[in-house]
Parts: sequence; C-alpha cells; structure tokens
Amino acid sequence: MLSHQDTPVPRCSLGSSSGLHYGALVNSVSSLALASDKPPISQRRAYVAIAVLCYVNLLNYMERYTIAGVLSDIKNFFLISDSTAGLLQTVFICSFLLLAPLFGYLGDRYNRKYIMLCGLSVWLLTAAGSSFVSKSQFWLLILLRALVGVGEASYSTVAPTIIGDLFSGGQRSVMICIFYIFIPVGSGLGYITGAGSANLTGDWRWALRITPIMGLVGLVLMVFLCPNPPRGAAETHGDGVTAHSSYVEDVKYLLKNKSYVWSSLGVTSLAFLTGALAFWLPTFLARAHVTQGLRPPCTGESCNSTDSYIFGAVTVATGILGGALGTTISRQLRDRFSHADPLICAVGMLGSVPCLFITIFVASSSIPVTYVFIFFGELLLSLNWAVLADILLYVVVPTRRATAEALQITFGHLLGDAGSPYLLGVISDAILSSNPDTTDFRSLMYSLLLCPFMGILGGVFFLITTMYITEDKKAVQQLVEGNLFLRNLARGLAACSSGATSCVFGSSTMPL
Repeated sequence: MLSHQDTPVPRCSLGSSSGLHYGALVNSVSSLALASDKPPISQRRAYVAIAVLCYVNLLNYMERYTIAGVLSDIKNFFLISDSTAGLLQTVFICSFLLLAPLFGYLGDRYNRKYIMLCGLSVWLLTAAGSSFVSKSQFWLLILLRALVGVGEASYSTVAPTIIGDLFSGGQRSVMICIFYIFIPVGSGLGYITGAGSANLTGDWRWALRITPIMGLVGLVLMVFLCPNPPRGAAETHGDGVTAHSSYVEDVKYLLKNKSYVWSSLGVTSLAFLTGALAFWLPTFLARAHVTQGLRPPCTGESCNSTDSYIFGAVTVATGILGGALGTTISRQLRDRFSHADPLICAVGMLGSVPCLFITIFVASSSIPVTYVFIFFGELLLSLNWAVLADILLYVVVPTRRATAEALQITFGHLLGDAGSPYLLGVISDAILSSNPDTTDFRSLMYSLLLCPFMGILGGVFFLITTMYITEDKKAVQQLVEGNLFLRNLARGLAACSSGATSCVFGSSTMPL
C-alpha cells in the first residue's frame, strides 16, 4: 500500500489552525484545477492519435530488426565474427536503455509530444546515416546504431503513457493491445523489408534506408495529429492529475510497488529471451539448411534470405494472434480473478519453454517441424506484450507512469536484450574455437539453450507478481479518486467565492 509520504496529491490543510482566511483557502484549493482546465480530447481525435502512434511504433520495431534480416550479408561485408555482429544490437539497446530514465523524467514533467518529435528526428537522421558507412568504417556503424537508440528511447518511454491518458478501463486494454501488437508485427516486417530490399537492390544498405523514408511521414503526422493530453485525463474525465515530486521520490515509490518490481523482472527475462531469438534465429535456421545439405554455405555479400522472410511472416502472424488472444483472455478473466494478468504472462513464458527446446534440437533434422514449434513458442510469448503494458498503467499512478516506463525499459534491456545477442555470440564463438570439429550451426545451437532457462525464470517472476497485484491496483484507484475529489472541491469553492447563492460539491448543494 502507498504510504502517506508517497501520495502524489497536493496537500492543503482545512483546519482552523492553518492560518488561511476563506479567500486564501479558495484560491489555494482552486489552483489545483487550473493546470488541467482543458477541454477533453474527443473520441475521434483520440482514435486518430492511436493510429499515428501505432504507425510510428511499427516503424520503430521494423528499424530495430532490419539488420537481423541481413545479418549474414553484413558479416560477410565487414568480415566480422558472431560476437562482433551481436554488438550491433547490443550498442543500440545500451544507448536506448541509458537514456530512457532521462526521457521518463522529462515525460512526467514536460510536453510529451515535443519530446517524441525531437527523439524521432534524431532517429531518422542517424538511421539513414548508418546506411552510408564504408567497408573500413565498422566502428562508425556501431556509433550510429547507438545514436538510433537515443531517438527510440524517447518514443518508447512516452507513447504508452499518452495512450493511458486517452483511454481507460476495457477500452484502454484494447488500445494498448493494438499498440503493442505492432512490436512483433514491426519486428517481423523488419526481417521481410530488410531481406527484400537487399534482394531487390543487391545492396544490404537499402535495408537501412526504408524505415527512415517511411519515418518522415510519421514525423509529419505526429506534428499535426498527436495531442498531449493532461496526465490522468482518462481516469478523471479530462481533468488530469497533477503532482509535484522529485525524481528520487518517484523512484522510491516505484521500488515500494511490489507488482511493478516483480513484473519488471519478468519483463527483463522476456526481453532477454525474445531479443536473443529475434537476432539469432534467422541465422540459426540458415545454418540448419546448410547442415542438412539443403543449400550451400553463404560466402558472398548477398545471402539467401528465405529464412528471414519466413521467420518474419511467422513473427507477424504470432504477434497479431498472441496479442489479441492475450487481451481477450485478460478482459474475460480480470473481473473474476484480479490476478489474472500476471498469471497469463506466467503461462505464456512457461508454455514457450518446451517449444523452444524442441525448436533448438529439431532444426538439424526437420525445418518444417522447427517452424511449427517456432510458431507456437512465439504465440505463447506474444500473449504478454499488451497485458504487461496494461499492468504497468493500472499499478502506477498517472504522474509517475513515464518514469515507470523508463525504468522498466532501462533495467529490462540492460539485463535483457542489451546483452543477450552479444552473449550468445560470445558463447557460440567460444564453443567453436574450443572444438575445431564443431560446426558453426552446433555452436550456435548450444548457445541458444540459454533461452529456455530464461523463460522458466520469467514465469516464476510473474507468478510472484500475482501475490501483490490486487492490493497495488486498489491503491492507485483510491489515489486517483482522492485527487478527483480535491478538484471537485476546488471548483465548488471557486463557485462560492464568485458570489453564487449556493455551492455544489458532487451531488450535494450547500446554501450560503
């Protein structure tokens, strides 16, 4: 439960000992409402904003995984090892996570639309610039990939909180589901567009130019169509929730929120698992084809991209189905079982574990069977995305959601997918160098065995979350309702001070 010190509601004393005269009391309390006396966002405008945010989120994840779709081409072009190739994703994630707390702090205090626009501009410039790196400048590609993470950190931190302020209840769950479905959809399209662009043009660099071109459209749409709603507007019927607290107080509040802490650990395990699989599975499948004698090894700059196409299509399909299924199950069970959401996440993580084991060991003998279990494994993991975002929005108060998103992104990526692609590459290289008779397929296969164990760990974290989520959700509801009461009180007192013959407080009328 929240302590008195953690409650981010402006406090005022109504006792006679406060020293405030009646007029001063009216001015003090009414000032609570002045910051949010804005007309509520219309439903039509909110839906348009969701469309724009989803489009940019799609591009966000497309750009993130286009490199994975042409990884073999990049390795052959720069003549780098598995571990060095893994650095391309690691440096991106590291810059992404290191700046997320900064954007979280800014997102809870300043105009969120301007923050996203600045970040998106940086992302477009650096992503386009990375496609012009020469063969002798691999270090520059690494640097530009790190700068791409700067831009994406601003968007990923702030955008979900805007959705949380445009919708509430079941409608918010649906909108969050739609927004987060574009994570796997964008990831899958990243493989497809990356490989497709490289095949069409004969140059892997074009894979890095498609999303910046499409991103210019997103930038223009965001300027004209994306609002910056008051924080907490959805829960307070357009009023918004205001509070003034330091960053240290925000962090202390989040660390005391057990549902947030344990679900964030689950998110970290999920990020480790999905980050490693997303980066290495297309390459693993390509090597499996070579191991079975179905195609010759790739030695040139342009490699066979069939696996990137298929894996991308599977990722898109499972992302849509899994996201919709997870949200549907959540909406059906949440009213009857208050701990349903983290339980769904636990089932998704633990259920994917046997699918991953089978995928890893069957790849050397049957590619079709491997794809079947990849499909079911990704489907189960995709149950989590929208549900996890919804959990954060209803266990954290509106004025601290951007900070909560930022810290979850930071630690989720720091201990998750920031290091998992590189770590698996290091393990693969170590196995290959220690045993010359081992093929690159076998070394990568053994390194991938780390993923199922992270799935088990994540499932345990989500099961622990079920123990605290009911209490933490109620605490947020009580705080928002208390803030709304203060605003109604402020309006009533303001009406009294203006010379009205009676004052209305909620459903009661007080004669003067």
